[in-house]
Amino acid sequence: MTETLLSIRDLEVSYGAVQVLFGINLEVHAGEIVCIIGPNGAGKSTVIKAVIGLVAAEKGKIVFDGQSITNFPAHEIPALGITYVPQGRIVFATMTVADNLEMGAFLQRDARKRREAVQAVFEQFPRLYERRHQPAGKLSGGEQQMLAIGRALMMNPRLVILDEPSLGLSPKYVDLIFEQLIELKRQGRTLLMVEQNAARALELSDRGYALELGHNRFADTGAKLLANDDVRHMYLGGA
Repeated sequence: MTETLLSIRDLEVSYGAVQVLFGINLEVHAGEIVCIIGPNGAGKSTVIKAVIGLVAAEKGKIVFDGQSITNFPAHEIPALGITYVPQGRIVFATMTVADNLEMGAFLQRDARKRREAVQAVFEQFPRLYERRHQPAGKLSGGEQQMLAIGRALMMNPRLVILDEPSLGLSPKYVDLIFEQLIELKRQGRTLLMVEQNAARALELSDRGYALELGHNRFADTGAKLLANDDVRHMYLGGA
């Protein structure tokens, strides 16, 4: 039986007086890619922000690896084995690529393990090795996204959460980033991502969840959601 790594049950979240999530249910099993799709304002990013402690859950339960993490402080989440790649390729622009990666291992006190983690990222993303001494702010958008993902891998997490990994990238880098996500799954990684490019996300995902105005609307395998006429009409532009 596949291990349920992350379980979200009946999640409700509000921003002030405005409720944005209404009883969201979602599961991520170990070793799979799961995507959350939906239009702007559907609540996609709010779901993952609740998981990592950036917004408070008013109701519901979030369980990771059998432990309730509902409303855990954000600074405690990485130590549990969850890392986050934020929207917008946020990197430390004046620091080198290598130093940015080191920042991703801030909880790892063993210098040898930090070096091994950096080497593993360079093997995953050879382009980062070529630019290891360059300031991160000098990288292209696609290279910065590689760096943001590489930094999230530095602690060998059990779950990597990505918010819009293809946002603002050229088609070449969109292809490259999605190829890397598939490769991470082949390596046994577990990924949960929010992605505006719904068709591409569903193509590579084991399962997907479609949200609408803060509610669960569809949930199925990526392939079945792609083949669903209603999903194509509502979320894929009728493609």
